[in-house]
Amino acid sequence: MARGPVIFTRDAYEAAAGIVYEHLQPTLQHNWPLLAQELGCEVWLKHENQTPLGAFKVRGGLVHMRRRKEAGKLNGVITASTGNHGQSIPNAARIEGIAATVVVPKNNSAEKNAAMRALGARLIEVGDDFADAVAYARQLARDENLDMIPSFHEDLVLGVSTYAHELFPRRAHWMWFTCPLVWGLVSAVRWACVTCWG
Repeated sequence: MARGPVIFTRDAYEAAAGIVYEHLQPTLQHNWPLLAQELGCEVWLKHENQTPLGAFKVRGGLVHMRRRKEAGKLNGVITASTGNHGQSIPNAARIEGIAATVVVPKNNSAEKNAAMRALGARLIEVGDDFADAVAYARQLARDENLDMIPSFHEDLVLGVSTYAHELFPRRAHWMWFTCPLVWGLVSAVRWACVTCWG
């Protein structure tokens, strides 16, 4: 899927939110006075480290894998990752009864690899970098009739948008919002801004 603006309907969001909230509660958000004092503005932090996987990406995986199951796509999936996406997909695949393979570079974090295995992933370590892992995953997808799950996909973004929807309605007066430069998160936040504020 090309990376660009991703816009959803309110109904699509509500359906995705229903899937996400079957498995996790909205994460907390706190005002941080010391940061506010340092920056000279009101500062709130959203604690996605409180999700079951410790990262926002858990949300997208839940939506994507449920939609695969509902569409009857029950053959295995494969993805390439160095961390959180590689936990999100096998976590959700396990919930939906779908086998998941994750390909990581040989020098990947041992802790992240252990977490992916614990979530039920068949983990394959190959290549020197992420590009090598992606290339191998694509070839293995063809060889084993697995569906390749990219790290950026509309369903993933839709699930992640629940993060921003938890935050924005309570902070309608905000002038600035910052988030890590991660394509799925940026797209999700952009869409949530449009739907919450027009």
